[in-house]
Amino acid sequence: MGDKSPKSVQKKAAQKQSKHNNSDKQKHALVQSQQATKAKLAATKKK
Repeated sequence: MGDKSPKSVQKKAAQKQSKHNNSDKQKHALVQSQQATKAKLAATKKK
């Protein structure tokens, strides 16, 4: 059986939130890098 003490429940919740935030940051960074690449391609095509 798992530990149901308030401290352990809070710790698990914090770890879950941290993991979720990290995945959001990675997705955001990926989108930004893709947008930067598209902007560079568009700039070179205009020349």
